[in-house]
Amino acid sequence: MELGNPPALPPPSGSGWPKRPANERGGGGACVVVRGRESRPHGEGGQWIHFASRGWTLSDTVNTGFILDMQRKLYRWSAADPDKRFADLFNIVCDRGTLLHAWRRLARNRGSNTPGSDRVTRKKVEERPDGVAGFLEQIRQDLRQGTYQPEPVRQRLIPKPGKPGQFRPLGIPTLEDRLVQMALKLVLEPIFEADFYPISYGFRPGRSTHDALARVRHKLNPTSAGPSRTRYVIEGDIKGCFDAIDHHVLMERVRRRVRDRKVLRLVLAFLKADIMIEGNRRHPVTGTPQGGIISPLLANIYLTAIDERYRRWVPNPRDKTRERAQQRLQSDYKRGRPGFYVVRYADDFVVLVQGTQQDADDERLALAQFLKEELRMELSMEKTKITDVREGFDFLGYRIAQQKMPSTGRHVGLLFIPKGKSQLLRDKIKAKVRETPTGWSLADVIDDLNPVITGWRNYYRCATRSGRVVIPTEVARDSGMISPGIPI
Repeated sequence: MELGNPPALPPPSGSGWPKRPANERGGGGACVVVRGRESRPHGEGGQWIHFASRGWTLSDTVNTGFILDMQRKLYRWSAADPDKRFADLFNIVCDRGTLLHAWRRLARNRGSNTPGSDRVTRKKVEERPDGVAGFLEQIRQDLRQGTYQPEPVRQRLIPKPGKPGQFRPLGIPTLEDRLVQMALKLVLEPIFEADFYPISYGFRPGRSTHDALARVRHKLNPTSAGPSRTRYVIEGDIKGCFDAIDHHVLMERVRRRVRDRKVLRLVLAFLKADIMIEGNRRHPVTGTPQGGIISPLLANIYLTAIDERYRRWVPNPRDKTRERAQQRLQSDYKRGRPGFYVVRYADDFVVLVQGTQQDADDERLALAQFLKEELRMELSMEKTKITDVREGFDFLGYRIAQQKMPSTGRHVGLLFIPKGKSQLLRDKIKAKVRETPTGWSLADVIDDLNPVITGWRNYYRCATRSGRVVIPTEVARDSGMISPGIPI
């Protein structure tokens, strides 16, 4: 059928992709074939897609409709049958509509003017004699002719927030490589989104850190059956997670859903791309470069193995209702068995334990063995703590604790701002005020501080008593503010 303007997307829910209708059924066969011009999944007669030949002058509205319609179909086919493998995806990656949409996504980002190892930026591309159209057409031809090869990734070390003297590597691919990665992500993301678990929140459409925190807090709240049965939490920490991702294991997981050899070679080429460090090339044997557009998706594909380990107790991607997971937890509780509920944001995760401290100790050891055997990763036993939920634990920059509410007498999950985070904000504000150029007015100082304060306040808006954090008196005095101790 012709790809026209699709109906509006429903509001994001769960994974951020449209839910599969209850009456939809998967077709036969083990593979879905999606061709660049026309194709259909085997066993689903009549569902043909026609990718019309198009130039580079397509309107943004029409092209966005084309991309969304393509993604809906890929997601629907993937959700309908977890065993299907997709072929002929490479033609969609090379389609002018896909590359054009990928360019528009990149151009909206300030990082498009950050050069990679070839020093090319968006501004330079727009100033070319043949402009953006020529740049995109050259990439398209390189892809189709099989001559495209990723350039070395330029690596920078950026400071870790709140950890003076510590840095983390940030990979900056070339603009051309970022464009191809974006096109690849547009095609692969809906396929794998259908397999991701609802308790995974990192770098997924329609999900955020606040959603992950809300899920943890919900598990600490009482239910209609009584108080929360969560007693302990395992604070998971994987040593050098993104640098330890095994390429072979990752590609095996990608092959479960993709059989297009050109797409598989393209993914592997990005994983194997050289890293440029101060003019020297390094050949990576493990890891995904932090900073690559495709890297978060690949990391999620890899780390979904952790979610699968706890699939008995957490909502599964194809559960008709979330009550099924709760029923399985309830069944184990009645039989005196422990239950484990994981909440994950990329490589940050916690395992909520319905059981004793001994159960938590045993699970921590079993998890370490699982990561070693299945993912070839190492669980940091020193940092992977087991904590009583009433004492509190740290997750995604918040302090989470189960406390008794004076008004009701019931124990509920609460979010707090860690003291160290508040002090970091004060220190940052002091530093910016001291660095204020001579002659700046009060309005200039406030304009300079507002982005820092607003960003901090937006992130910690869900915390209990967040309004009690105040700007220090000396900062208010030095900056010329009328009232010291201004709450933020």
